[in-house]
Amino acid sequence: MPPEDARITLAGARVVVTGGAGFLGRAVVDALRRRGVGEPIVPRRREYDLTREDDVERLYRDARPDIVLHLAAEVGGIGANQANPGRYFYANMAMSLHMIEAARRSGLRKFVQVGTICAYPKHTPVPFREDDLWNGYPEETNAPYGVAKKAALVMLDGYRRQYGLASSYLLPVNLYGPWDNFDPTTSHVIPALIRKCLEAVESGRPAIDCWGTGSASREFLFVEDAAEGVVRAAERLDDPVPVNLGTGREITIRALVELVADTCGFHGEIRWDASKPDGQPRRCVDAARAWELLGWRAGTELADGLRQTVEWYRGNRAHRAGHDPSMAGGR
Repeated sequence: MPPEDARITLAGARVVVTGGAGFLGRAVVDALRRRGVGEPIVPRRREYDLTREDDVERLYRDARPDIVLHLAAEVGGIGANQANPGRYFYANMAMSLHMIEAARRSGLRKFVQVGTICAYPKHTPVPFREDDLWNGYPEETNAPYGVAKKAALVMLDGYRRQYGLASSYLLPVNLYGPWDNFDPTTSHVIPALIRKCLEAVESGRPAIDCWGTGSASREFLFVEDAAEGVVRAAERLDDPVPVNLGTGREITIRALVELVADTCGFHGEIRWDASKPDGQPRRCVDAARAWELLGWRAGTELADGLRQTVEWYRGNRAHRAGHDPSMAGGR
């Protein structure tokens, strides 16, 4: 863990949270308020398009931040990545490029960049260690998004060495929890499965269809645990060394589907469409660096987090079904 004198106090600071109205952002804003940040500044896309340099410069002038937590992203599941490779690269690269350059010009106290597990090479040995980040090309279906996010790490490293910009860079695994995106065309695997299973139960359908073979594995982190990691990075880390945020435990997609189905009360047939891609074969991280540098560990078991997520969606799905995932926070 970092020495006590390396930590800063967030209470009273002016903190901008891009993507703060999104999935991860909501949890980060709540964590900041618990730290004494009176009213975190959450820029909205209708006011500031972060892919435009002029809008980003105006945001810094208007907000006068001490600290920026850059969570905003354009992101989706495998299908959305396949449909939008150019847009996902451009939007995510442009946002980081403009936000970091404006941070330098403004003399920002700290910049926290949330990256993505998609930045790791396709065949990274499991568990993923941060030193393996550059040992190959990402899995093809999400490579444009992953490479754009990883380029921000290079920019932050250069800006730290040349300009002294204090920053940190986080690599969270797949997130889930309340306020996730449940849109079937853009959602990630857990919200998509929850919606599919609940709709099957309510309509009496005897089976659900799932992409791939179910053999790929993933690791999932509850959103409130991830938010705590982001805030600790703001408090404790000044150098943009990549830091994994994860549980260190993987689960196959087949086992995950069975667990989600059981949590939702669906007991019908699960049919696998092997013509659809599985994505990266395995994902599971070594989170030792997060403990060493941030004093952070995940605290929510997957089964418990799934129950909370299903209960939340049951009570809120009327206005979440068509949620716009843009600027929701990188994953």
